[in-house]
Amino acid sequence: MNKDIQDIKYSVLMSVYYKEKPEYLKAAIQSMLDQSIVADEFIIIKDGSLTPELDSVIEDYVNSVPGLFTIIANETNLGLGSALAKGVELAKNELIARMDSDDYSVPQRIEKQLSCFIKNPELGMVGSYEAEFIDDISNVVSVHRVPEGNEEIQAFMRRRCAVLHPTVIFKKSDIIRSGNYRDVRLYEDYELFARMVFDAKVKCYNIQECLYYIRTSEDFYERRGGVKYAKTVLRFKWNMFRKKHMSFSDFCISGFGQAFVCVLPNRIRKAFYMKLLRK
Repeated sequence: MNKDIQDIKYSVLMSVYYKEKPEYLKAAIQSMLDQSIVADEFIIIKDGSLTPELDSVIEDYVNSVPGLFTIIANETNLGLGSALAKGVELAKNELIARMDSDDYSVPQRIEKQLSCFIKNPELGMVGSYEAEFIDDISNVVSVHRVPEGNEEIQAFMRRRCAVLHPTVIFKKSDIIRSGNYRDVRLYEDYELFARMVFDAKVKCYNIQECLYYIRTSEDFYERRGGVKYAKTVLRFKWNMFRKKHMSFSDFCISGFGQAFVCVLPNRIRKAFYMKLLRK
């Protein structure tokens, strides 16, 4: 292992809300503690009141690893964007690794991402592929692939988000310079990353392998359907066009295309995602 990597300090940023399952939260936290290079700060935002079981999981980790965890408790549920914005502001390290509260990171995830920052100090964000699984990481149902280099990411970002949110490590200074997370329903990540890529000119890179396992379920595609979801898609992408983050043709293809998929029957929508957008 490169000794320079061992000297790099980074923070983990995770938001938790009451609907999470305690066993999923425990597995997610543990996967970050099992990294080949462990963080020296782990920020957990309790976004509103949690169940006693979730509080117990967090308390057990706070007691078992003294000094590592910073717990932020929101009185009410603010939503993912607002919750993460707080965490970014309070993080003590320049490098911040995102982690969702029900997923799994492979033990070499952070080491491989930090290696990218060492090789190219101009990078502001590094992500990876993610494997989508049901129940257990041995049951992978699809792999979400994203483009590798900065120019490819820029081009891809004009129609779809080119960086997978929970897989990333980003620089705090670049996030703050880009305006930090905002409260944008369903699109906290895409909206922020578009500002980073197009406005702040942050350089990005995606490692072309699965370093992250994201939990999904049988109703995953059902929750991404319906007229209400379609309207949210169109509203968000119209704002992307207004900010000049995509052309009008990009808006028509991406916005109306995704909205159309939203109103398809769930069985057809699932087949579309699995065959065309996943591998």
